[in-house]
Amino acid sequence: MKKYWWLGLIFIGALILPLVAGEFWVHVAVEILILGLFAVSFNMIFGYMGQLSFGHAAYFGVGAYATGMLMVKASVPLPICLVTSMIAAGICALIFGYFCVRLTGIYFAILTLAFGQLMYYIIFQWYSFTGGDDGLQGIVPPDLLFGAIPYYYFTLFIVTIALIAMWYISRSPFGYTMRAIRDNADRTRFIGINVRKYMLINFVVAAMFAGLAGGLLGPFNRSIAPDLCNWHQSGVPVFMTVIGGPLGFFGPMIGSVIYTFLMAFVTGFTEYWPLVIGLVIIFVVLFMPGGVLGLAEERVKIFRFKHMAGRVDESVHTESS
Repeated sequence: MKKYWWLGLIFIGALILPLVAGEFWVHVAVEILILGLFAVSFNMIFGYMGQLSFGHAAYFGVGAYATGMLMVKASVPLPICLVTSMIAAGICALIFGYFCVRLTGIYFAILTLAFGQLMYYIIFQWYSFTGGDDGLQGIVPPDLLFGAIPYYYFTLFIVTIALIAMWYISRSPFGYTMRAIRDNADRTRFIGINVRKYMLINFVVAAMFAGLAGGLLGPFNRSIAPDLCNWHQSGVPVFMTVIGGPLGFFGPMIGSVIYTFLMAFVTGFTEYWPLVIGLVIIFVVLFMPGGVLGLAEERVKIFRFKHMAGRVDESVHTESS
């Protein structure tokens, strides 16, 4: 764990951020944390299972609506709502995932997109329950978390706990089994592992954390809308993961920082934000196929190799003289 010392510095920086930044940037930081959690949960399917999901926003939206409706219609405390959002997203993913994990590749991606759009239209049309295209308004956090700074620290705490949980899952025997399935599903099946079972479990776990991210978003925005489940929302974690790097655990979180910061900064100057993010994606795909984190790790390896080579040459020169 010594090589992750920089995470401690980042966490300390996150703790002092509200003390040195304005309220606008605190709001941006909350969005970075929520969308970062969303992206990391997506990468459990993409980076660790090797399958591309175009419908991950369905579970993000289910979590947001579960929390929103419980808070607005039943006045349920926020912590209980967040747990419920994970359960609701997990149940939804269990049903959809039962069919999705039977396919791989482009067929898996298209089927996840179809189920995601199904959930979107259910929420969009069910006026009596979800509010339809009017969305759900008045999702007010408790008084203790009403301000931007208190809600930021609450979100930071929840997201940190969730990331630690996903980190241990990725480093567990289950996580390495998912890597084996990603690298060669046939060989993994030949050694007696039920590939579909493991894929379904991973699909559900990823959806539960996406639901938690959605549950945090409702009280932050004070409202939610059906677009949270739409296909373009599913593209957000894809962009973040590509920018940050899918092969590193913290890659999607780095992508969330870059994507959200650019969106907040660029939209202050121009309305052509999609053009900017499109150019960024093209640049990353062409020149940094491993993402920002992949490039950083590659540079660190090169530096260490040169450093070790220099020490070896110095040692040989000393012995020869």
